[in-house]
Amino acid sequence: MVLRSCWKSRHKNSGGPAPCWIRPGLVAVLCLCVIQIGCGSGAVGETKNVVQKDAEFDVTYNDTVTSENQTIYAFNHTVSRNKTEGVRVSVLSQLSESPILFVVRQKQAVLSFQVPLILRGLYQRKYPYNHVARTLCQPPTRAASETQYFFVDVSTLSTQGTNYQLRVSRVESFTLQTNKKFTFTASPSQPQYFKYVFPDGVDTVIVKVNSDMNFPCSVMSIQDIQCPVYDLDNNVAFIGMYQTMTKKGAITVQRKDFPSNSFYVVVVVKTEDEACGGPLRFYPLRPDELIDAGNRSKVLDVMVSPAINSEVYVMGMLFCLGIFLSFYLLTLLVACLENKRMSKKRELFQNPADMSPAETGNPATSKTPASPYEYGSFADNGSTLSSEAITDSATSTDNNYGYMERSLDSVGRSRQESLSSVEEDDYDTLDDIDSDKNIVRTKKYLCVSDLARKDKRVLSKKYQIYFWNIATIAVFYALPVIQLVITYQTVVNVTGNQDICYYNFLCAHPLGALSAFNNILSNLGYVLLGLLFLLIVLKRDIVHNRALVRNSLNALECGIPKHFGLFYAMGTALMMEGLLSACYHVCPNYTNFQFDTSFMYMIAGLCMLKLYQKRHPDINASAYTAYACLAMVIFFSVLGVVFGKGNAAFWIVFSVIHILATLLLSIQLYYMGRWRLDSGILRRMVYIVYTDCIRQCSGPMYIDRMVLLVMGNIVNWSLAAYGLIERPNDFASYLLAIAICNLLLYFAFYIIMKLRSGERIQCLALVYILFTAVVWGFALYFFFQGLSTWQKTPAESREHNRDCILLSFFDDHDIWHFLSSIAMFGSFLVLLTMDDDLDTVQRDKIYVF
Repeated sequence: MVLRSCWKSRHKNSGGPAPCWIRPGLVAVLCLCVIQIGCGSGAVGETKNVVQKDAEFDVTYNDTVTSENQTIYAFNHTVSRNKTEGVRVSVLSQLSESPILFVVRQKQAVLSFQVPLILRGLYQRKYPYNHVARTLCQPPTRAASETQYFFVDVSTLSTQGTNYQLRVSRVESFTLQTNKKFTFTASPSQPQYFKYVFPDGVDTVIVKVNSDMNFPCSVMSIQDIQCPVYDLDNNVAFIGMYQTMTKKGAITVQRKDFPSNSFYVVVVVKTEDEACGGPLRFYPLRPDELIDAGNRSKVLDVMVSPAINSEVYVMGMLFCLGIFLSFYLLTLLVACLENKRMSKKRELFQNPADMSPAETGNPATSKTPASPYEYGSFADNGSTLSSEAITDSATSTDNNYGYMERSLDSVGRSRQESLSSVEEDDYDTLDDIDSDKNIVRTKKYLCVSDLARKDKRVLSKKYQIYFWNIATIAVFYALPVIQLVITYQTVVNVTGNQDICYYNFLCAHPLGALSAFNNILSNLGYVLLGLLFLLIVLKRDIVHNRALVRNSLNALECGIPKHFGLFYAMGTALMMEGLLSACYHVCPNYTNFQFDTSFMYMIAGLCMLKLYQKRHPDINASAYTAYACLAMVIFFSVLGVVFGKGNAAFWIVFSVIHILATLLLSIQLYYMGRWRLDSGILRRMVYIVYTDCIRQCSGPMYIDRMVLLVMGNIVNWSLAAYGLIERPNDFASYLLAIAICNLLLYFAFYIIMKLRSGERIQCLALVYILFTAVVWGFALYFFFQGLSTWQKTPAESREHNRDCILLSFFDDHDIWHFLSSIAMFGSFLVLLTMDDDLDTVQRDKIYVF
């Protein structure tokens, strides 16, 4: 009626249209709309025929429209409060330069579109569609049953007749059922959306949309029940949550985010495939050129399933805590058993009545004095704390064996003096140190005593700097990381753009503001096991210091020199790896992947330094040098992530630096620091090649070291060649692979040389090695499952998503977190205990390799 009154007011006099814009209120607004789409479509003063037809559902209307006529189709349908039916308007028309405008007027919404529908893609490329289908918004009704009317207005500015087909039908299965799959077809001009209502007792659901077709690229969106519904490629990202998809898409929806206890699932097919990693279409020659989009229909299915409840969350958290706290109980049990075993041995020494003098080894009653090496048998079945227990045991018998007792005068300084400030250069002030160290280090077979000549107080302080430096680095590194990932998570929650973060959406359980709480929780093992390792090292440190105070010969002159600074740094690095990995999994993507790998580089570097320090305590790198080198590694990691993808210049520069660094490190290891990097190094290298290889063809003096360095150079040169040829997209993982390969190579060399030197690995250390190797094997299996990858587009990454496999809460990557944290902890224990067999062997009998 309003439209008709506006039409009459416009033509009540022949002088021109009546100024209906002066009518107040809603009548004036609707009159202006009619003038724009109908009355104003012709020339001023031109008479236009308006025809209104009563129309029915599921009937196809073939008609023609020109600028001189306008057709209005009137529909009515019954809306029930307890039942929602979708209504879909489908229009087919021929392609023409003058489009037809369709306006659907409802009680609480207006929907308008033109045919052909022009959709824009990247670089404003235009794609026309002559077949358009849209689902009408269904506002809720308060009445139990209500008849609603809506009108479809058809108009155009074309003076020539344009044919069209109009069909309005009801949508079957407009309301989705829980755990029931529904299949449908969508295209860029024919989007689809469906309604879902939360059933009683269900607070969280997972909406899964799947397709057998990679392309065309599509978008799934979750929107609140409101009008209008944004269901076109150019507006689907305006509200709600959305993500691009090829074959898989999944979004976890919580009831608390939707006051109406219901939501729309919207599926839109994009006009182009670049967002999903598809090919880039050609650029049009003319700005106004239309591009044939071709057939971009896609068959999809949607299913809504209930997510896990609070009981599963509790079980997941208890399981995670239980696994790692059990390591604390196991460590406590082993310590108690070891203390009990050592107490029995102490009683045996204190009550030697049942033993012969030869068995006790007492110089007062035995003809043959006991050798210190006889005590090595007591360490055969040691534990994590065995070396300290052995030290205590040997110390407790010092009074019985006078040759093991040293006076304070022989030590030179008391324990209190060792706590004073001592610089490393204090030792180098001795006149003979500069001339003596080169002579000592050029011996063909070195012993640990040759490379443990510096004051233990100096070295202890030198290696403690590792711990304090990494603690400082951790604080300054972690704070901005935490701030950044909180910002990332906030952006995801506010914008609803789930393409920002690369989750495993099929197993991403939200908690509070966090989108994937399970991926964060599974990193708890790194922190707890890192703390446990620090406690074990602290126990060893305390026992060793007590032995030093008692001036035990074993602590002073036997075994590998015990410096715990690097062990403290390793435990701290493991804890920081857990924290930063958790930060990375708040919103995993390529820009913050370095958070997950930075301390992995540090752990690998510290382990190699610890292996080297065991036999070379005097010439190991200082903390400042080591962390500077690790900082360069992280710097290249950032450059590789930003510039390394397909950049030939970057890979050439990195490969050259990699090879040069390998050569310099090889020289450092071979000559044990007896070389200088200055302008004369090339001349000295040529001289050595001439004298050793050409003039007399003598073999290398240090065969074992040469074998290690040759193998190391082969491995590193091969990795450099692989990077230069393949140029992997994941540069950070490639850099980590270099570090791990070098660590494994050096560790294997250390074990082989230890066995070749006549040493042996104690039972407990061997158990640690075998256990750690098995756990690493399983951990790597789960790591390479690849549930997501930021090397690809978010839609392609979701193709790798899989359901949870453990307690319906943890996925494959969570299990990798569990196993890798246990494996790292075991690796640290191997480094801590692998030389316990030498605790009663004098250092001048322990070979350097």
